[in-house]
Amino acid sequence: MLIDLEKLPVDIVPHMRDGEKEVHLKKWSDGPVKVLQGKLPAGASIGLHTHEGSCEMIFVLSGEGICLDDGEEYPFRPGMCHYCPEGHSHSVFNTGSEPLVLLGVVPNLQK
Repeated sequence: MLIDLEKLPVDIVPHMRDGEKEVHLKKWSDGPVKVLQGKLPAGASIGLHTHEGSCEMIFVLSGEGICLDDGEEYPFRPGMCHYCPEGHSHSVFNTGSEPLVLLGVVPNLQK
C-alpha cells in the first residue's frame, strides 16, 4: 500500500498536547496504525505526553529541534529517529528558524 502524504489534508492543531503555537498535521490511519506528518513552525512544540496503549517512532525529515525523552533532552535533526515505547513520555520542540518536519508512526498496542 502506498500512502501519498502530499495528498492528505492538513489540520492546524493549536497547542498540540499543550505545546506552544501550532502543528500542521497530516494523518493517515488504518485501524491500529497511524502515520503522521507534523510540521512545527519556529518556536512550536508538541507537549509532554505519555504513550499508553501505543508506542511511537518519529523520524526527522527537516529542520532542527530538541526531543525530550523521559526527562532527558537530545538534539533532533534530519536523519535521526526517536522511539518512545509504551509507558514512556516525550515531547518535541522546534529550536530552529525553519519548520521542523517529522514523520511519526504510531501502532496501537491494545489487543
